[in-house]
Amino acid sequence: MDGVLIDSEPLWQQAQIETMAKLGITITVEQCIAKTMGKRIDAIASIWCREFSINADVKQLENAILDRICQLIQSQGDMLPGVTEILQFLLQNQLKIGLATSSSIRVVDAVLSKLQIKSYFSVIRSADLEPYGKPHPSVYLSTAQQLGVSPADCLVIEDSLTGLIAAKAASMTTYIVNHNCCADKFSFSDNQFDDLHQVLAFLTQS
Repeated sequence: MDGVLIDSEPLWQQAQIETMAKLGITITVEQCIAKTMGKRIDAIASIWCREFSINADVKQLENAILDRICQLIQSQGDMLPGVTEILQFLLQNQLKIGLATSSSIRVVDAVLSKLQIKSYFSVIRSADLEPYGKPHPSVYLSTAQQLGVSPADCLVIEDSLTGLIAAKAASMTTYIVNHNCCADKFSFSDNQFDDLHQVLAFLTQS
């Protein structure tokens, strides 16, 4: 979801940086990308508590970051190019669409409300509901089960290494959509694209 449907990765970084600053701790965008991108909120909060030996309730840090990211999504969140077009293409071709995300239910609701695209999805599954977050494949397997399809028949669109690992562990065909899509770390994906317009063009020709 983040980085595929909405340009929220910079907002996640901002939410973490601002929340940590209130604790007197300075973190960078680069640290956020390296340590927390694509991870579940409980993992994000635990990483920072462990990294800086924060003597605070992890749940409080989770909620503080969630409060800020939801505010930022509502005020600054923008739909990424090609989202509506590819969702319409999939529906027109009678394909089931599921949303499998590391984001919490609160963030999912904020994003879908902001973008007004909830009606496109047959299944919406947050890793909050799973025993493990990405890179564990649980959220993808649960989504496929709810859709009533085999993992082998699923196509996943991901933007992060964490998500790619999860989707491939679920034995799903996985396309990376990322401006840095040709990076070596994404080489085991099934296809790489700069944006959803390229994905749509590829699917249309297939």
